[in-house]
Amino acid sequence: MTAHDVSGQGGTADHQDVSLERAPGLAKGFAASDPATDGLSVYVVGGAVRDDLLGLPAGDRDWVVVGASPEDMAKRKFIPVGGDFPVFLHPRTKEEYALARTERKCGRGYRGFTFYAGPEVTLEDDLSRRDLRINAMARGKDGTLVDPFDGQADLAARRFRHVGEAFAEDPVRILRLARFAARFADFTVADDTLALCQQMVAEGEVDALVPERVWREMSRGLMQDTPSRMLAVLRDTHALPHVAPALELNDAVIASLDGAAAADLPLMSRYALLCAASPQAESLAERWRVPSDARDAARLLQLLLARSLAGDAARDADAALDVIERTDGLRKPDRLIALLQAAALRTTVDQDAWQAALATVLSVDAGAIAKAHTGEPRGIKDAVRAARRAALAT
Repeated sequence: MTAHDVSGQGGTADHQDVSLERAPGLAKGFAASDPATDGLSVYVVGGAVRDDLLGLPAGDRDWVVVGASPEDMAKRKFIPVGGDFPVFLHPRTKEEYALARTERKCGRGYRGFTFYAGPEVTLEDDLSRRDLRINAMARGKDGTLVDPFDGQADLAARRFRHVGEAFAEDPVRILRLARFAARFADFTVADDTLALCQQMVAEGEVDALVPERVWREMSRGLMQDTPSRMLAVLRDTHALPHVAPALELNDAVIASLDGAAAADLPLMSRYALLCAASPQAESLAERWRVPSDARDAARLLQLLLARSLAGDAARDADAALDVIERTDGLRKPDRLIALLQAAALRTTVDQDAWQAALATVLSVDAGAIAKAHTGEPRGIKDAVRAARRAALAT
């Protein structure tokens, strides 16, 4: 089997830096005795198993219970929280435990499924509905690894490969694949998985995505170490024009995203950089239902990039005050500083000069000026602005 290399780095077992044969760290996470789960067949599944095998810190653990019913869980004081299928909170740890389940496609999009959970559903049945083989592994209480779809082999080969044809039933999985590519920079997409994604796009499945899920996956991908690879996978699957028709990309935008990740900039800055070359950024924000802080950052970054941000501009009283006022830097100075850091990934920014200008403006005591003002009240605003300009000019 070949793999589609979206990174240009190649994806082979030579990249492997951890033995997949080692004693699992996850096994240490099982309680020696837990009255709530004693006697149940419980397994850690999915990402926690994958990350443990890669030697990465495991985040939240997803648990699957095999051979039990909702009544069995209730007797053990588990708290039901599931909507479409039975999910329960552990009575002590509050971790989520889901009954092993199967699913059947009954409509378009990620909501178009019916689920079945019963004592006869096996662990392999449950794992078979997952997206990628590296996410379709489980770890038992005794540390035994359950890997019916060769997820270990894909980890060793640094390869993303779908579990089965059911992958095509959920368009969110294309977004998840792209997000994983942004996180695992040396992994490649298997050719048959890429072809399946392209088929899904051609058949219109991606057009059924809902805004909340798009933003959730895109925002998480932007916060990974290599956001550019998320865009590369979306481009190569042909999903990008459908997911983000208002988005305009160029080499500078793509490079700035990885630069923002290296600089550990916040999500709002990364989203703003994503939209930096897009005249219809507001349309994209509406489509994805982007939170107001990220939406404002995108608008303000475009405003900043339309101006000179070099040292001379920062030291020009009128130009500096105009930028600070238009970006609401007086009320939100930290946001302006973050936006200037983002702008520096696209153009020349004298950040020291701008921070000095901002500090100077903030040092003007508007309250004292208002108190000392003897003219018409409406003149206070002009007096404060004049004082700020004078402070910048000295």
